[in-house]
Amino acid sequence: MTKTDPLLLVEEKNKAVILTMNRPKVMNCLNFDLLYSMRDQIDELQYRTDIRCVIITGAGEKSFCAGADLKERAGLTQQEVKKFIITIRNLLTSIQNLPIPVISAVNGIALGGGTEVALASDIRIASDNAGMGLTEARLAIIPGGGGTQRLPRIIGVAKAKELIFTGRRVDAKEALDIGLVNKVTRPENLLAACIEMAEMIAQTGPIAVEMAKYAIDKGIETDLATGLAIESNAYRVTIPTEDRVEGLTAFREKRKPVYKGR
Repeated sequence: MTKTDPLLLVEEKNKAVILTMNRPKVMNCLNFDLLYSMRDQIDELQYRTDIRCVIITGAGEKSFCAGADLKERAGLTQQEVKKFIITIRNLLTSIQNLPIPVISAVNGIALGGGTEVALASDIRIASDNAGMGLTEARLAIIPGGGGTQRLPRIIGVAKAKELIFTGRRVDAKEALDIGLVNKVTRPENLLAACIEMAEMIAQTGPIAVEMAKYAIDKGIETDLATGLAIESNAYRVTIPTEDRVEGLTAFREKRKPVYKGR
């Protein structure tokens, strides 16, 4: 099933939903309408128990997302700029809070808000022509979609400060070296690599993945003892499930498990 939106392409494939930001003529930069289209899709996906993974990418071969639409931004009032920042921040929080894993397929340039979209995802796979960076300081502003908080949590405080203070871009190799992306592929293999990972996720227990994501995301924000308590509670949710029994039975019978998310 394929549904097309002028600004956002939506495709379902093998229990995954692929969201493609579709403004290739302007490097898929974010305007209000694209943010609203993405928000509506993410809101719907919260309740889809048949979907195991979301993949976010950009149309064309040059750009994942070049950040905010600066032509639109130039005509906004201060109040409208504030509304834009709140809109993108809320969208990225909802992406991070999805109960299913989110993979960003970074197919080229990802700057400012584009990098922030990738940071809100659970996993980032980049093409070898990708370039990423939080470049806002070069425009005399700071990252406003969560970049100052998510980047140091992913790559460490010192390196995050370096990249944000200088506004410097990193290429795919450096992004991999510093842990900003999980994997680098040839551009023509990027989407296939993301779908392959999504298919591996789809073979696991849905409730287990949801609880693992919850335990990691909530536990990383607190001390170890509290994090271990969060893990214990999340583990407890998986114990009475049919899927846990199915996993043990399939192992004993030497077959692939059939998980139903219950």
